[in-house]
Amino acid sequence: MAKTDVKVKKKLFTRGNFASAFNSENIAKVVFIAFAAFSILAVFAIIFFILYQSIPVFREIGFFKFIFSSAWKPSQDEYGVLPMIVTSIVLTILSVTTGGVLAVFTAVFMVYYCPAWLKKIYTQVINLLAGIPSIIFGYFGLKLLKPLLQDMFGVRSAYGLLLSTIVLSIMILPTIASLTKNSLENVPMQYYEGSLALGNTKNQTVFKVMLPAARNGIIAAVILGIGRAVGETMAVQFLLGGSVSFPSSFFIPIRSLTSNIVQEFGYAEGLHKQALIATGFILLIFILAINLCLWFVKKNNAVAGNSFFTRKIKEGEREKFHEYKRTGTVQDVLWILSYIVAAFVAAMLVTVVVYILAKGLPNISWHFLFGRSTNANVTLAPAFATTGYIILISLAIALPLGIGAAIFLNEYARRGSKFVKVVRLFIDTLAGVPSILFGLFGAIFFGSVLNMGYSILGGALTMVLMILPTIIRSTEQSLSEVPDSMREASLSLGAGKLRTIFLVVLPQALPGIITAIILSIGRIVGESAALIFTAGSAVKMPKGIMSQGSTFAVLMYNFMSEGLSSKVPLAYATGAVLIILVLLLNIAVTLVENYFNNRAENKKGFIARTIAKLRKKEVENAEN
Repeated sequence: MAKTDVKVKKKLFTRGNFASAFNSENIAKVVFIAFAAFSILAVFAIIFFILYQSIPVFREIGFFKFIFSSAWKPSQDEYGVLPMIVTSIVLTILSVTTGGVLAVFTAVFMVYYCPAWLKKIYTQVINLLAGIPSIIFGYFGLKLLKPLLQDMFGVRSAYGLLLSTIVLSIMILPTIASLTKNSLENVPMQYYEGSLALGNTKNQTVFKVMLPAARNGIIAAVILGIGRAVGETMAVQFLLGGSVSFPSSFFIPIRSLTSNIVQEFGYAEGLHKQALIATGFILLIFILAINLCLWFVKKNNAVAGNSFFTRKIKEGEREKFHEYKRTGTVQDVLWILSYIVAAFVAAMLVTVVVYILAKGLPNISWHFLFGRSTNANVTLAPAFATTGYIILISLAIALPLGIGAAIFLNEYARRGSKFVKVVRLFIDTLAGVPSILFGLFGAIFFGSVLNMGYSILGGALTMVLMILPTIIRSTEQSLSEVPDSMREASLSLGAGKLRTIFLVVLPQALPGIITAIILSIGRIVGESAALIFTAGSAVKMPKGIMSQGSTFAVLMYNFMSEGLSSKVPLAYATGAVLIILVLLLNIAVTLVENYFNNRAENKKGFIARTIAKLRKKEVENAEN
C-alpha cells in the first residue's frame, strides 16, 4: 500500500504536471488575485503604521485622557483632542443636514422635473461642482463669503462654524446628489405608474412613493457625505479660524481634527508630531465606523419598496372607513422648492467659477505660467513639471493594479465568494479614507520608513493608493457591460480565457478605462493635503523624482498660507489655472463618453440593418 502511494506521488510531481500548473492562464489568475488583494494590504498598512506611531502618545498620556482632555498645549506636552472631536461632529451634522437636504431636492429635480434638453447640461454642472478642488472652495469662502457674513451679521470676524458649514455643504452636495439620483432612477417604474393609476398627482407620487422607495440608497449617499465632511481638510483649514476651543458660537475660531493636523504637522517634532498622528488615528476610527455603517446599509439595500405597498393587514384589525379629501399641497410646495434648490446649486457653481476666473485671469501672464521660478519670484513652471511627474508615475503603477483587480473581480471571481466580498469592502474603505490620512501614511511609510523624505516619488506612490479605487470601480463597471456572447464566441473559436480577456473584453471596456484615467488625473491635479506631507512644497524646478515639488493645489495653498497681500493675485491666478484644468478634464470625460456611446449606437444600428437585410434575403429566397 505504501509503495502504491509513493508511485502516485511520483506521478503527481512530474514535469508535465508542473508545466500545466504553471501555465500562463494560472499565473495570470494568481497575479490578478494578488492585485485584487492589494487594497486589503493597503488598508491594513495605513491602520498599522498610523496606530504604531500613535502608541507612544497613548502610552505617555493615556488613550482616554487624549480623547477627553480639552488641553492642547504642545509647549507643555499636554495633548487632548476633545474640542476638535466636538467641532468635527457638530460641523459634520450641520453641513450634512444642510447639504443633504439640498442634494436630495437637486436629485429629485434632475430625475423627475428637469427637461430632457437641460438634463445633460445640469448633470455636467453637478459633475463640475464635484471636480472643483477643495482649496478653491476654501479660497472662495475666505475671500467672498467671509466678508459678506461679517457685513450681514455685524461681526469683526466670520471665522468659525457658520462659514465652514456653508462651504462644506456646497462641497458635499454633488456626492449626495449623484448617488441619490442613481437610487431614484433604480426605483421600478411600476411604482410610478401604479401611483398615478391610483389617482395620485405627479408631485404626490414623487415625494410620497418614489422618494421613500429609494431611502436605502439615499441613506448610503448621506453616509458617504458624512465621510467626506469628517475628512475634509484644506477648505475648513482656512475657514474655521484655528483656535483650540469648543464651538459655542457660530462666529468663534475653532479647529477640527483634520485642520489640527495640517496646521501644525509641518513644524512638529517628537511627542508633538506623534500626537498629531494620534489625532489622525482618532479620525481613522471615525472613518472606519462610517464605512461599516455604509457596508451595513448596502448589505440591506436589496430590500426596497414603499411601506404603503408592502403593508400587511394585522390579525384582528378592525375594518376602518376613511374619509378621503383632496391632498397634495405639501408636495406641490416641495415641487416648487426642488426648482429653487436646483437653480441655487447652478448659481453657486457659476458664482464660484466666474469669481475665481474674474479675479485670476487678469493676473496670468506668460512669465507666471512658464518663467523661471525662484523664492522671490514664484511661477507655475515647477508645478507643471511636478504635476506631470506625479500623474505619469501614479498612472503607471495604479493602472495595472486597478485593471488587474477589476479583471479578477469580474472575470474570475465566483459570485457570492467571501473573498470577493472582503475585497469589495476594503476597496470601499480605501475610497473613503480622507486625503489627510493618506498624507500621514505617506509621510510615515514612504518618507520615514523607506527614507524618501519629501519627494515627488513619495507623493506619486501616495496618490496610487488614492486613485486605485476609482480605477477598479470604473474598469469593473465597463467589464460587466461587455456582453457574454463576445466571450463565448472567442472561447468557441479556440482562444484561451487570458487571450479572450486581453484581445476581446478589455478593448470593449476601453471607455471606462479612459474615464478612470481622466478622473484620476483630476484627483491628482486637485489634491493638496496628501501631497503637502509627501511631495513637499518647494517652488523651484524639480531635478528628478526624488526632489521636492509643488503641484498647482499645493502652490495655491502656499500662497494662501503666507497671508501677504502680494501673494493674493498669485493665489487667484493659480486658482484660475486649476479651474481651467478641471473644466478641460470634465469636457474630456464628456467627449469620451459621447464618442463611445455614439460608436455603440452605430454598431447596434449596423447589426440591426445587417439582420434586416439577411431576413429580407431569406424571405426573397423562400418566395423564389
